[in-house]
Amino acid sequence: MHVHILGICGTFMGGVAALARAAGFRVTGSDRNVYPPMSTQLEALGIALTEGFDAAQLSPAPDVVVVGNVMTRGHPVVEALLESTLPYVSGPEWLAREVLKDRWVLAVAGTHGKTTTASLLAWILEHAGLDPGFLIGGIPANFGLSARLGSGRYFVIEADEYDTAFFDKRAKFVHYRPRTVVLNNLEYDHADIYPDIGAIQRQFHHLVRIVPGSGRIVWNAADGLLRETLAMGCWTPLEGFARGAQRDALWSARPLPGAADFSRFELLEAGQPVGAVEWSLIGAHNTENALAALAAARHAGVEPPRALAALRDFKGIARRLQLRGEVNGIRVYDDFAHHPTAIATTIDGLRRRAGAARILAVLEPRSHTMRMGVHAHTLAPALAGADEVWLYTPADLGWDPASVLRALGGRGHGNSDIGDLARELARAARPGDEVLIMSNGGFGGLHGKLLAELQQAQERA
Repeated sequence: MHVHILGICGTFMGGVAALARAAGFRVTGSDRNVYPPMSTQLEALGIALTEGFDAAQLSPAPDVVVVGNVMTRGHPVVEALLESTLPYVSGPEWLAREVLKDRWVLAVAGTHGKTTTASLLAWILEHAGLDPGFLIGGIPANFGLSARLGSGRYFVIEADEYDTAFFDKRAKFVHYRPRTVVLNNLEYDHADIYPDIGAIQRQFHHLVRIVPGSGRIVWNAADGLLRETLAMGCWTPLEGFARGAQRDALWSARPLPGAADFSRFELLEAGQPVGAVEWSLIGAHNTENALAALAAARHAGVEPPRALAALRDFKGIARRLQLRGEVNGIRVYDDFAHHPTAIATTIDGLRRRAGAARILAVLEPRSHTMRMGVHAHTLAPALAGADEVWLYTPADLGWDPASVLRALGGRGHGNSDIGDLARELARAARPGDEVLIMSNGGFGGLHGKLLAELQQAQERA
């Protein structure tokens, strides 16, 4: 069967493509503005890509067209599809029908931490010999790919609350019918489709409604909005986690002496120590992600001592505080943070490790919500933990970042040109600095451009 995927290079749809290929389907797809790592991953799988959304790609006709949520009315291929008799389906619906229907689905939802928690959970199950399938919005280093069919009973999926397709405005995660659900946290996001936090809570309530009574909901007991959402109705046993002691939290953690960055922490169950771990991640937020993964894994039968052993071998995730290079003692990191809370926690985690070293934070406000200016009033406080801050300010940003830069005082800088921004950063950076580049896209190759500028400067010195 020939499956053609529209919008194939998004992390989710690219994962669907990889799963379809592994399941024996012939897979092709199309997208625009293609960039690694997804484009290279698809090419390595032998999946033919078409640049753009022209109608000609539907000839010869595929057996089914899988439509990504990036697609809208008006694209020539969408209009041709609707005029034809070709069957079409959304990515989440195809996934549920062809991959998830006979699996124990462990779904990881929440505003922040989905990719890390899902990666940790998949690795714990893998380490336990369970050969899970997974679909994750990033590339865990332990696996080297974002999606795998797996031969075992379990399937881990990063469960996004974004809408499904232009013809299905429900959240993606309602299609997955999970038995185990992780609810990491809940904040306002996706302002392009949700008018307020109540609308997002309603979608999470819809997810809660489909978890069976024999399932499990692992939730962040320190999150007030999640508590409100669960109060709307819940028919499944709850298991809470929180970084510190918290009402309704069965699982908690505390950093070990000398590990303020949470690179070593002790796991507690009902307040009693059950083990400790030293691992490659840092930050209190990643400890919370680990607690969620440990609790979900135990629901699948992996006990905490074995799960902690897996954490010790976890190698991290691409684009989650990933060190891209070091030149003359200047370290350049790539991070996916694009919401004020994620920005603040990422900077805090790096600060705990870097100590007094300077942190130069660079942000591309790229998400729909960021570009709409919804978070403009909370950006400066989120970035306050950095010593110097640069905002990428393209002409089409959609709001005036001047107020954010003023709030940061002399530490705030704006630049509307990627090449000039790389040169400005190279001039400002000093040996020992930590340069943290944050974007949910490719940021115009800024990481590579900056490393090249730093290398040239070192050679000239």
